[in-house]
Amino acid sequence: MPRTIRWGILGPGRISRKFASDLKLVENAELIAVGSRSLESASAFAEEFPVRFLHDSYEALAQNPEVDVIYISTPHNLHYENTLLCLSHQKAVLCEKPFAMNSRQVKEMTTVAKQKGIFLMEALWTKFMPHYERVIEMVREGQVGRLRSMLVNFGFAPTPPIPARLFDPALGGGTILDIGIYNVFITLSVLGMPDIIEASMTPAETGVDEQCAVLFRYNSGAMAQLFSSFSSNLSTEADINGDKGRIRLTTRFYEPSTNIEFYPGRVESRQLIPVHKEAGFGYQYEARHVVDCLQRGLFESPVLSHKDSMELIQVLDKIREIAGIRYKSDE
Repeated sequence: MPRTIRWGILGPGRISRKFASDLKLVENAELIAVGSRSLESASAFAEEFPVRFLHDSYEALAQNPEVDVIYISTPHNLHYENTLLCLSHQKAVLCEKPFAMNSRQVKEMTTVAKQKGIFLMEALWTKFMPHYERVIEMVREGQVGRLRSMLVNFGFAPTPPIPARLFDPALGGGTILDIGIYNVFITLSVLGMPDIIEASMTPAETGVDEQCAVLFRYNSGAMAQLFSSFSSNLSTEADINGDKGRIRLTTRFYEPSTNIEFYPGRVESRQLIPVHKEAGFGYQYEARHVVDCLQRGLFESPVLSHKDSMELIQVLDKIREIAGIRYKSDE
């Protein structure tokens, strides 16, 4: 019988609560601990999701010998140090996107994990969703023909109270690392690494990008236009266009979906490709994969590898460099 993988959550915020809820849907997985910077916060989390261990510091959670793997969902700027803390105590890690603030940090994180022989994966939940897997399958089968372009938008106008992480440069604020990462991720998944990158941004009062426009150009002739915004409510859709057809992902393309729009010809030729959608928010797919990897004794995901995460952060670094988006961690 497969062993039960015992989880701890580092940083009991909103996303961690969704993750904890979905973890109940994963076989051979048990949430046993939570770590926060205050016992009050950990206790409030435990009222919703009862656990055996409450820790009033991240280090105490990392030191807990009963925990097999830790899910990290702290602000962007803390991912690097939180991951290294967990790895230093021999804990497997699933760390929320962005993996870290820049490629230098990601390189150190993955190097330490490899040296210690400890599992480490970026929590890019979309990668493991059924609709995303089906889209990649359709592209590889040649259903859209030769890939020519992609159009991807993700944006919303935040309403009060506005989370500090959105605009605070100290927390890695701005659109490109928070939501624009999904635009970049799905484009890299379909078209691969771009040959030329162009980027421009509109700064918020704090200096981070309130809007960011990105253009990828490929030697094949393909192009991709990506736009992220914290100043307007965008359609949050993705179009994958080839010379034989078009795939369209609508209504939050990065979340679980029940269907895929496929246009083998002109607009009026739409076909709906049904996709099974489980109950829950959608975090169970990546959690299920991590459980499988740990049960198999793997140190790296065969689906979302360290190389995948490194390529993603390198492109994000380049976009920020071109657009003029800098953080203290870049110094």
